[in-house]
Amino acid sequence: MPGIRLEDPSEILHDARAEVQRRAKRLLSGFSDFALRENVLEVAVGLIIAAAFTSVVTSFVSDILLPPLSLLPFINRNMEEKFAVLRAGKNYHNGTHGHGYNTMDQALADGAVVLSYGTFLNKVINFMGVGLALYAVASIAELASSDPIIKHEVKCKYCLKKISEKAKRCVNCTSWVDGREDRSYGH
Repeated sequence: MPGIRLEDPSEILHDARAEVQRRAKRLLSGFSDFALRENVLEVAVGLIIAAAFTSVVTSFVSDILLPPLSLLPFINRNMEEKFAVLRAGKNYHNGTHGHGYNTMDQALADGAVVLSYGTFLNKVINFMGVGLALYAVASIAELASSDPIIKHEVKCKYCLKKISEKAKRCVNCTSWVDGREDRSYGH
């Protein structure tokens, strides 16, 4: 039986190394094309600024707006401390002269099931504050820029889908926004 001759191992290793280098360069090139595009960098900077902006507005709502609201007579404590007991714990009637829990921490420590609606309301108010603040910033930036940030929309009177306020034709049903179809057919 004739001997089977294998290729030179150093040649195989050289080819494998060249293939690994080619793939690594391609991967690096593809990643740099993706990550260093202008719009990806703009999005990254925008996300960082949005996170910082959100923390400022959250602090504004939690630390400045909500404390005066808690002075209203029907609230009588911090908004985050508002809760309802869904299932009382074993010491519910023993504390505070038989009237339940004073704080959510007391209720949770006693094993009660609580609905912390104050925290939810706090987060809703916080969300509204962030949304209004972002809208205000966008409106101010729109005044300083010629490119509109806030896109105003109207409903197409034929298909009732929302389209740009500046559109001449509906992108959905292709009808003219100015009503040419009505004039041309004598409606």
